[in-house]
Amino acid sequence: MDVEVVAGGGEVGPVSVASGKTKTEAKAKLKEIIRDHDDGLASGPANYTVAEAVKSWLAYGLHGRSPNTATNYRTLCEKHIIPDLGARKLRELSGEDVDRWLVGKAEVLAARTVRLLHSCLNRAVKFAQARDKVKRNVVGLCEIPEGEEGRPSKSLTLDQATALLDAAEGSRLYAYVVLSLLIGARTEELRALTWEEVDLVGDPDKEIPPWIAVWRSVREGGDTKTKRSRRSLALPKRCVEALKAHRLQQRHDHKMAGEKWQDHGLVFASLVGTPLDAHNVRRAFRKIVKDAGMPAYYWTPREMRHSFVSLLSDSGVPLEDIARLVGHSGTAVTEAVYRKQIRPVLLQGAAAMDDLFAR
Repeated sequence: MDVEVVAGGGEVGPVSVASGKTKTEAKAKLKEIIRDHDDGLASGPANYTVAEAVKSWLAYGLHGRSPNTATNYRTLCEKHIIPDLGARKLRELSGEDVDRWLVGKAEVLAARTVRLLHSCLNRAVKFAQARDKVKRNVVGLCEIPEGEEGRPSKSLTLDQATALLDAAEGSRLYAYVVLSLLIGARTEELRALTWEEVDLVGDPDKEIPPWIAVWRSVREGGDTKTKRSRRSLALPKRCVEALKAHRLQQRHDHKMAGEKWQDHGLVFASLVGTPLDAHNVRRAFRKIVKDAGMPAYYWTPREMRHSFVSLLSDSGVPLEDIARLVGHSGTAVTEAVYRKQIRPVLLQGAAAMDDLFAR
């Protein structure tokens, strides 16, 4: 049976109660409660758990996050944090508890996943701290261990890229594949692209080639990944040809859909004009990869962007130019993400791609 000790009451001050297995333990807890009170710190409910803190953060702390991000956070919390640490009383969660848990996760999960788990737990405890459920956040003091090396990004060789383009020709995703490979746009940028942001003629008198404005994405709020990601790119001839054919096909789709057509002005849309989601693109892309004679499970749409960087580098385009073409704020990001594909070099994007994929 726990021993209970009481302090305060009457003129002395507010009543404080603490209990423990021994009188010494109870007195120690009572001293901590009194010290926190004197310091102006709310002690919070003694039985408030980590699970309650995490669920509260998931319910009320994700305003402004995209639905996909919120779903991802919820999945991580429900699969890893709540089962492992949820039963612990939040006030009793120690830095050592968190360290042990993170190290265990780092042995079986990718480094990015471990960082996300730490971030979710850290934010949940900060959310609870701001609501006087706990007096300090031990998670923020813990180091994040390196997890397992994640699935490395790959790039297509010139022969593989050519095979992929040939396999895509005639498919509804052909123009999408051409733009991904030949201008290096992110899949989230292409899915948000509208015809108003595409100029297939340019201005020959002013030596302005056909171009595309990569100014938006399907991210929350419609912004590109960074401000530097907003860019206008010259279109290689094969992109212009593919987009012209794609526009004719879309006009046919519009006619066939009739009243079912929903006009969003999108370049890449469904048969009734609605936006494509990432699943639509991945499924169609896997079929093209398979038709190109490559393993479908081995490649993802985002690796066309990696291939763009690799092919430009192999063709002699300087790193600084590649960074601008893919919308990076500087060469450091380009080197860090694509360092296996980068080599020192010297030309320009659209011209180099015209040479590589000349008909």
